[in-house]
Amino acid sequence: MPPDDLHKMQLFLFRIIDILISLVGIICGLPIMLAIYIVGLFDTGSPLFFQQRVGRNRKLFTLVKFRTMSINTDSVGTHLVDTTSITKTGSFLRKTKLDELPQLFNVLLGQMSLVGPRPCLSNQTELVEERDRRGVFKVRPGVTGLAQVNDVDMSTPRKLARYDTLMINRMGLKLYVKLIIDTALGKGHGDRVREHKGR
Repeated sequence: MPPDDLHKMQLFLFRIIDILISLVGIICGLPIMLAIYIVGLFDTGSPLFFQQRVGRNRKLFTLVKFRTMSINTDSVGTHLVDTTSITKTGSFLRKTKLDELPQLFNVLLGQMSLVGPRPCLSNQTELVEERDRRGVFKVRPGVTGLAQVNDVDMSTPRKLARYDTLMINRMGLKLYVKLIIDTALGKGHGDRVREHKGR
């Protein structure tokens, strides 16, 4: 089989897996998501967090997560946010990665994949330029990826873009499944909030 046809088959397989897992995750996780939503009403009054992110082919889409920070937090990269912005409920959600559950809807809609480069903000210009130069935007962004399980976050844009490129070039079913399992087992904290000194 020609390489291009093999690649298309692989992408089709990944998409099928994305749909199946996101559907199962949404159905099985609905009671948990409902409980988190109710707790969030008492925590911040606005349980869901919507933010514009850069997707495939640099097309903007609205990413949805459970809110883990106070409502007045600046719209910047997570690594630039002070730890004091995280709510008590948000701290638990981030540690357990339950705040990511609503992104299953992004996956189901085809805006994201379970595995791919973590979607960035359009104002993260250095990262956007690095990813654009390396062709990272040719694929769907992901809920998790190689950088995330290796504790590489958006504070080091060039390093992150290199990890993204490495993942895309090496991507196959084995790596795809491995990254999902590693994330489910709690490996990596790529989107963690940094402790800011002097604040």
